[in-house]
Parts: sequence; C-alpha cells; structure tokens
Amino acid sequence: MTPLERVSSIKVKLGLLVAASALVAAIVGSVGRVAGVSPWISIPVTIGIALAVTQLLAAGMTSPLRQMTRAARRMARGDYSVSVPAVGADEVGQLGRAFNTMASDLGAVDRQRRDLVANVSHELRTPLAALTVVLENLVDGVGSDPAALQTALGQAERLSRLVEDLLDLARVDAGKAPLSTASVELGPLLEACVAETRVNGRPVTYEIDVPADLVVDADPDRLSQLVVNLLDNASRHSPRGGIVTVRAGVDGERYHLEVLDSGPGISPTDRGRVFEPFGTLSASGEGGGTGLGLAIARWVTDLHGGTIAFLDPLPGASGARVRVELPLRPPARVVPDQPGPSHLTPTHEEIQMSTTPPAADPAEPADPAELAKPVDNPTTDPKAVYATPSVLDDIFGTYWPDSGVAGRFGLFIGAVVAGLLGGLLIPDRNAGLGTVIVMLAAGGVVMLANEKRRSWFPVVCYVLFALLSSVAVLRDAEWLVALCLLTAVAVILCASTRARTLLGIMLTGISWPLAGLRGIPWLGRTLTSVSGKGHGAAVARTTVLSLLGLVIFGLLFTTADAVLGSWVDQFVPDVRPDTFAARIFMTVFVFGIVLAAAYLAVNPPRIDRGERTSQPVANRYEWLAPVGVVVAVFAAFLTAQATAVFGGEDYLRETTGLTYAEYVHQGFGQLTVATALTLLVIWAAARKAPVETTADRLWLRIALGLLAAEALVVVGSALYRMHLYQEAYGFTQLRLLVDVFEAWLGVLVIAGLVAAVAGRAIAGGLWLGRFALVSGAVALLGIAAINPDAWIAEHNVSRYAETGKIDTDFLSGLSDDAVPALKKLPEDMRSCVLGTNDREGDWLEWNLGRERADGLTPVYATSVDAAAVCPSEIRYVD
Repeated sequence: MTPLERVSSIKVKLGLLVAASALVAAIVGSVGRVAGVSPWISIPVTIGIALAVTQLLAAGMTSPLRQMTRAARRMARGDYSVSVPAVGADEVGQLGRAFNTMASDLGAVDRQRRDLVANVSHELRTPLAALTVVLENLVDGVGSDPAALQTALGQAERLSRLVEDLLDLARVDAGKAPLSTASVELGPLLEACVAETRVNGRPVTYEIDVPADLVVDADPDRLSQLVVNLLDNASRHSPRGGIVTVRAGVDGERYHLEVLDSGPGISPTDRGRVFEPFGTLSASGEGGGTGLGLAIARWVTDLHGGTIAFLDPLPGASGARVRVELPLRPPARVVPDQPGPSHLTPTHEEIQMSTTPPAADPAEPADPAELAKPVDNPTTDPKAVYATPSVLDDIFGTYWPDSGVAGRFGLFIGAVVAGLLGGLLIPDRNAGLGTVIVMLAAGGVVMLANEKRRSWFPVVCYVLFALLSSVAVLRDAEWLVALCLLTAVAVILCASTRARTLLGIMLTGISWPLAGLRGIPWLGRTLTSVSGKGHGAAVARTTVLSLLGLVIFGLLFTTADAVLGSWVDQFVPDVRPDTFAARIFMTVFVFGIVLAAAYLAVNPPRIDRGERTSQPVANRYEWLAPVGVVVAVFAAFLTAQATAVFGGEDYLRETTGLTYAEYVHQGFGQLTVATALTLLVIWAAARKAPVETTADRLWLRIALGLLAAEALVVVGSALYRMHLYQEAYGFTQLRLLVDVFEAWLGVLVIAGLVAAVAGRAIAGGLWLGRFALVSGAVALLGIAAINPDAWIAEHNVSRYAETGKIDTDFLSGLSDDAVPALKKLPEDMRSCVLGTNDREGDWLEWNLGRERADGLTPVYATSVDAAAVCPSEIRYVD
C-alpha cells in the first residue's frame, strides 16, 4: 500500500506531495544550519532527502499510466490478457480499473470472434464436403439416384439454416434487429412451435403446460424462433423415448417460459458458456444443428428485455432446465429508419434493444515486470524482466538508458556501511587514517559494482585510487589531500564508465551527481527485490535487530561499568548531541555519493559513442593556412623572448618599463592558456587534414611537428619564467602547482602530436584521454611524494640564508608537513612561525606529517613584539 493511496483526488495528492517535500527540506536545512554543517554537505543531503520523500509519496501515482501505455501497445498487437494495478482511489486508479474492464471486454470479444470463425469453418466444412462429393459424381456421370440428391438437398438446407442464423446474429450484434410487437396468445404459439419441432422426426414426446388465456406483447416471429431453438436443443439431447416439456406462467408484470428435457443435463461450470456461439452444447454433425441455437435464443431474449439461464433440475427430476423470463410488455425504443428490404412497415411498433454481450470479470492485475516483456520479440536478457517504464527515461533519453538494470542489494548494503563509516570517522577529525578507511570502503563498493569489467585500464585506476587515497595518511597539507582525494574519485569513476576521450572524462564528472537522480528506479528495484522473499530480507532484518541489541545493551553496560566504558571510548567516537546532527549529515552524504558511484558503475551512460568520423577538407590549404598562422604567431613570440633574454633588463626597462621579475610574471598565465590551446589546434588539424597521399601525411607531420616544437619551447619558457619569479619572490604551493601543470601540458602536447600523426595506427588516437587522466594522477602523486609543503619550506629557508628575505606570514600558514624544515630556522625566527599543537587526536586521526611534527605546528605571530621582529614580504598575488 502506498502512503497516499487512500487520497481520492490527484490534485490533493500533488498538494500533499509538494507540502511534505518542502517541509522536510526546510527542517533538514535548518538542522544543518544550526549544527554548523558545511553547505557543500547540507545542500546535497537536503536535496537528496527531499527527493527521497517525493519518491516515497509519489509511489504509485503515475506508474499505472506508464503501465497502461505498455499494456495498450501489447493490446494493439493482439494480447488482451494484460491488466494494470488499479488500487488507488483517485482518478488514476479509476482510469486503471476502467482500463482493466475494457481489456477484459476486448479479450472476451476477441475470444468469441476466434471461436466463431473456427466453429463456422468447422460447421461449413461438413456439408460442403458432402455437396462436393455429390456434384463430382454427377459430373463424372456416376448415377443420380434420388437418395444421393436427397442427401445433397439436406446438406444445402443445413447450409442455408447456418447462414440464416449467422445473419440473425450479425443483425442482432450490430443493433439492427428490430422487434415488431403484437398481442400474442402464448398457448397456440407454443403448439405451433412443438409442431414445427416434431418435423425433425426425433423419437421424443412433447408436453405443453400453459394457461389458456395467457396473452403477451411480443414479436411472434422472434418468440417462435426462441422457443423452436430451445425445443430443438432439448430434443437433440434427450434419449430415445424421452419427454420434452415446455410450460409457461405469469409472475406479476413478467412471464416465464421453461423447457425441460430428460437428457444428461448441464453441469454448473458449463452454464456460463452454453449461450455463446458454438458453445459447449453445439450439435453434432449427425443431429443437423448449427451450434447457434442457444446463442440466438439469448439474443432474442435480450431484444425482449428479458433473461435466460439454465437452472438446476426440479426435485426428483433430471435433465436440463432452461428458464426464460420476459416482460408482459417489452420496453419500447424507436429505431431510426433504415433503408433496404428489411425495413418494417410504419404501422408496427419498432423496438431495438442493446445487444452488447455481458462483460467478463476483469483479469487480475499483471505484474509490472510482465508488462515490460516484449510479446513479438521475446528477449533472453535477464535485465529485461526488471524493465519498468520510468519518467526519467524521457529526461535522459538514449544518453543514459536504464534498460531494466537488476537491483543489487549487496551494493546498497555496502553504501550503507560506507556511509556509517563516514559519519563515525570523518566529522570532528582532521584527515588521516579514518579518511583513508572511508575512501577504501567507498572504493571497494564501486569496484564490486564494476567487477565484470576486466581490462588494464580499471586495474590501473584502482591502483591509482588506492595510492591517491593514502595521501591523506601521509601528508597534512589540506590542499594536497583535497586534490588527491578528488583525483582519486575521478579515476575510479572513469574506470566505471570506461571513458576514453577527454570529453568522456568530463561527462563522467557531470554524470556522477546526475546518477543520484537517474538511479532512483534502480534503487527502488534494489529495495523491492528483497521485500519479503529470499535471504536478503532475512539478512536485513537480522542486521537491524542485531544493531538494536548492540546499541541498547551496549549503552546500558558501558554506562554501568567504567572499565568497559573506557575500552569502548578507544574505538567508538564520542557521539555528543552537538556533533550528532553533523554525523547524520555526513552519513547520508557519503551513502548518497557512494551509491551514485555504484550505479554509475552498474549502468554507465553512453559517454563515448565511438569515434565520430570527420570529413577531411577538400583542399590542403584549408587546414594548413590556419595552422601556419598559429605557427607564425608562436615564432614571433619566441623571437620576442629571445630578444628580451639577450637584450637584458636595461632593454626591458627601456622598451616596456618593467623589471625582469615583473616581465616574467606578467605573461605566465597567457603562456599556460596558449599551451592548452595548442592541444586543441593539433586535435582539429588531425581531424580535418586529409591523409590519403604521402604528400598529405608529410605536410601534416611537418606542420604539427613545428607547432609542437614551438609549444614545447613555450613550455620551457614558462617554466623558466616561474623559476625566476620564485627566486625573486619566494616559493608557494600555487607556484609549484603551476609549474607541474605547465610541465604536464608539455607532456600532453607530445602525446597529442603522436596521436595526430599516428592516431589511426594506435587505437585511433582514443588513448589520449586516458593518458591525460593517468599522467595527471601520476603527476599529483609525484607532488605528494616530494612533500610539497616541506619542499617549499626548505627552499624558503635556504633563500633566507642566502638573501635574508623571508615571509613569515606565508610560512606560518603551511601545514605540519613543513615543521621539520622550519625547525632549521634560527631560534628567533623559528618562534615567528612555529608553536605548540594542543590538539589531541585519536588513532583515527593519525597522520605521518603530524607525527613527524612532534607536537609543533606552524602558527601566526599574535603578539605585538613578535610581529615587530617577524619580517613579512610584500609578494605579488598569485
């Protein structure tokens, strides 16, 4: 049962849905703000919880509509056995019930149509075969005795009766069977019907029991047709010497007709089908019946506004007992004038009754998974069993199809465990061993989700992920730890999506937060896959009960025994009321991002749809001229660089008014951008340049080789500029990062040149994206390996020893990694940048950098005296 199932209006449901989601979002956001949770955590958690509440309340609101769409498609292909769950009280539930009724009615009509075609074909085959034999004999001149002709005449008459009965059914079914009512004396009409039935020559006795003065309003022809069909059916099923009784009586404003025989009777299970065309009481071929008599009897009864049914035999009797109840005066409905010979004279009262067959009982609602199975093309993919239409399919389209990915409860449990570890180990702690434990737990979940993809690239990514995550336990520099953790996430996500190109890597980063929305149907399938069946539900119940027992009894015994409490304090974090909300937020945050990454691994989007072929230009100059312009600009820049180097600082001051340090700092950013754009030029030229001939390939290699060589010279120039700037103004983290980034761009320029010149020979050049990712991660590990804060501190200490220049404010902001290098400063200068670390962290906060600091930490000078003796340089803003 869904939460809003009892609400009888879709508008009220939507209002409650919006109100509940807004209220929950407001409450969660307020709790996060009061608890001091970072917006980077509180906002995603608030959105995620609001979406979860929306999904919970909206369950079942629109799924019947999507299932109706799938069911309608199956019905269009001829499958009328489908139905949709329709349990709600709102308009959608009412529509679902009406849809099921319609499907059931169409199924009944379709079944009757097929039965009618099959039985008519069977009934026509026997007389036609007999007629064919007689005619063949006549053509061959093999006798023409009266007996054979009499047989042929009997078969022709049987065909005529069958066709006439079918025409009657067709007229009644189309609503074009009018009644010409008149006053009818029932006694003489029954005697005439019995006399007509006796012509069949069956060895039975007929008895009539009817009041002598019973007069009714009816169509005498149709009423006779009704009685004759009932008598014929009774006589054919009565034994030799049996008795067939027809009787009538008045019941208030209605009268009844009953026909009884002494045959085998009709079982209660067959009484619902005997009035269908060619039902269970179809006559045998030797009886001469058409199998349509009881169907015609039912339609005639309906035309008169009555009912017909088989009842139990009278006490002490056996055989079949059919009872017809008709009104003494049928309800009148005027029929519009209809042209043709069947049009009745206007002096008669014309009556038309509804002839729609009664609807069958609606079928049981089908499983939504069954509606997802194609009928004409059954699939062997096990995922198709779980395919459920979702509104998200329209949002993400072919970029990210959710082709019924099977739920995996183990990944859900893994995400829960990672979330609990994050909530227990991360808040109120510096990055350290606890952070590495959470990262490895999260990475393990993603690796399990990606377990079926075995190739070199995922393995390399997993190794890089572990190495980058371990930086949190080796280095104290927050900027370095943050970069390494983000890069670790990037490489493991790219391993999940199997990204190959630079665009694919960027789309992977965008797809990760979107996976929280795209994976909602998969999360629903995961949770419903263990609801009440299998071992998953038992494991979940056992886990919940075990945790409850651990928490309740653990709290009781730890508060009752101080020794046990001290043991627990060493391993269990202090969950104080002021940190409880922050831990809950962190738990939900980590759980959400891990589950989104797991879904990204289980069902990655189509980020790389293969190499898109690009049509080369028709003329060589179309690509060569733009590349030549870029080469010329690079050449002009390098000429200016050489002039500045050989001209010296006096030439710079004379021409630009800048010192050499100011000159090298001024253009560094532009050089970095130019190097990055060089990669774009190489990529575009490689796609547009024709390579069919040897000359084409030679021009491509020459042009791109010159461009790459000039770009590498620019890279060298940029690195030299940064070196001079650092010598003049000191070393910082940003300057070190820029150095490494510029060198990495130089490596990519070389790789881009190789991909452009030999792209079709080496995997079509698609390896460049993965090479950029792996080389960037390795470069970041190289930075972590040299201990950047310590390296920067050592160079600044050496610079102070050589020049006497130092920026104590900057050095005071370094991490504990720099403490061993800062200890080399003179005593008076050491007190400007180092102080005592009073923080007492537990073992989960252990970090090699803080361990080597030995209780010291870089601090800013706060006293006036210290500020007077602690020099601080005015540095250019990075």
